[in-house]
Amino acid sequence: MNKGDEALDGKSRFLSSAEQMKQDLGPALCLAKWKQVSLHLQTGMNNSCYHPPLHPIDPAAIALDPSALHNTEHKKAQRVIMLQNEKPAECSYCWNMEAEGKLSDRHYRSGEPWAAVDFEKIKNSTGKENDVVPSYVEVNFNNACNLKCSYCSPQFSSSWADEAQRMGAYPTSNPHNSPDHFTGNRRIIPAREHNPYVEAFWAWWPTLYPKLEHFRMTGGEPLMDKNTYRVFDYVLALPKPDLHLNVTSNFSVEDVLFEKYLDYVKRLCNTQIEHFMQYVSLDSGNGFQAEYIRHGMDSQRVVGNVNRYLTEAPHRNSLTFIITMNNLSVTGFKNYMEWILRLRQSYSKTYQRVWFDTPVLREPAWQSLQILPESYAQQLEAARDYMLENLATEANPLHGFKDYEVQRLERDIAWMRSAQGQDHSIAKADFYRFFSEHDRRRGTDFLKTFPEMRSWWEQCAYHARNQ
Repeated sequence: MNKGDEALDGKSRFLSSAEQMKQDLGPALCLAKWKQVSLHLQTGMNNSCYHPPLHPIDPAAIALDPSALHNTEHKKAQRVIMLQNEKPAECSYCWNMEAEGKLSDRHYRSGEPWAAVDFEKIKNSTGKENDVVPSYVEVNFNNACNLKCSYCSPQFSSSWADEAQRMGAYPTSNPHNSPDHFTGNRRIIPAREHNPYVEAFWAWWPTLYPKLEHFRMTGGEPLMDKNTYRVFDYVLALPKPDLHLNVTSNFSVEDVLFEKYLDYVKRLCNTQIEHFMQYVSLDSGNGFQAEYIRHGMDSQRVVGNVNRYLTEAPHRNSLTFIITMNNLSVTGFKNYMEWILRLRQSYSKTYQRVWFDTPVLREPAWQSLQILPESYAQQLEAARDYMLENLATEANPLHGFKDYEVQRLERDIAWMRSAQGQDHSIAKADFYRFFSEHDRRRGTDFLKTFPEMRSWWEQCAYHARNQ
């Protein structure tokens, strides 16, 4: 995954492809609706990327055709809407970004080779076809996880599920992570139970695998999931030279588990796959603040495992930090960029091995960037300026920041500012209520961890007291 290393007219190929797609796609088309899928098998839910709400997979449909994991009736209806040059409401994040004059994720995703190759075929389709085989598949087999990230939920973390069962919901305006919510069709299927969605996945896998270009396992924590190693064993037995194999981890699991995982990665990188991408979820450049956001994480263990991966994984691999941009990420963001630059200088010799992405968090609302004062946007602009001062150049392409990395941060800042003037008093009150309860339950201390946010904390406390 060396996207962006080659320049076109002074711009990275990745950015140029997105700009070309902005012209070609028209007002509504997004190839991800056809070529990409995120499967949440622990709840039987689906979406094409992380922006639209999850929608249910029909268990009766997958019993007849396991490819219905991807080609749901809901998704086919959204495809038809797009082909009529209308904008599905569920894709509002991209429409809002485009209204701000920014490239959106539909431009970036559609511009990548795994999607763009079928542009003409998709543009001329009906949208109702049942036989669409995705090139990019992301799968979450179960919710087993050792962390309780502040913005997460029982759907994606067994540790969160255990706390919610023992201690109940958090006292926000909409009870957060209430056990009552995860019932009925939102029930999480435990790993110990039979799961028809996982069963359908493995029935679909032999048909899916030959056409895959990117396969990504998320969680939960994939390093704790037996299905991860089942996939690895399959790939080792049947190598696929064009496969990009990707795993998202918190990189904070027990040492014995990490040793097992790293051994697999070494063997996979020595076999016939195109590339192995390690995604690492980490939301702040300050270790103690990162541990607060991602409760249960050992930041020193994460840093050690990052360095071990980049040192010991032999070749055909990279590492991408996933920085979920929430309102606790801002004050440590510039430090994060400085660390990434040092890692690039240390480990990127002949190709880029250290990447990062900055997707914005939209829910829960009390952790959104949009409810912060303007001064926090200015802190992100300072980090943006640091990136601009250290841009990759044609002479030094591997040890600086990419143009589209700057553009994506600017997009996040624009999104952050797009809600200025709105009433955020409920979200601010919920911020105080949530993290006060967080500190009580988990033995943490917000003000000791984020002393620079004292004025914000007091503002949120005011709204909590006066609602």
